[in-house]
Amino acid sequence: MKVVLMTDVPNLGPKGKVVTVADGYARNYLLARHLAADATAGAVHEVEAAARAARLRQDRAHAEAEALRERIAGVRLEIAKQVGQGGRLFGSVTAADIARELAGRGIAVDRRRIVLEAPLRNLGEYQVAIRLHPEVTAQVLVEVKPA
Repeated sequence: MKVVLMTDVPNLGPKGKVVTVADGYARNYLLARHLAADATAGAVHEVEAAARAARLRQDRAHAEAEALRERIAGVRLEIAKQVGQGGRLFGSVTAADIARELAGRGIAVDRRRIVLEAPLRNLGEYQVAIRLHPEVTAQVLVEVKPA
């Protein structure tokens, strides 16, 4: 029996693939659990249309991330914090602080996309990565200055 997979099925194939399986396996397992549908022309067309729409969404998200990376390129953030002895900050500069500074410049970035291994606790300049998309990463220069 030919079925079109509605989700990824281990050892069988990815979503959207048309496969030939035993009748009992199709009826009792794949169709019963809504993992597959009969491979009619309409079902195949529906899966292909969903795949095209997903590809378009992914391409649009990638293009938006590239445009945002271009806006972020060359941005230099200066964050002033109170400093104690030896140049150590009383607090720290976190991803939320960096996101707030970017928002002040009209660049909206979710703080969870800012990659900091640890909060910045000393004065100086730091290159901070911002993960805009799985394939697109921007770099911003953050200078921590005394207030």
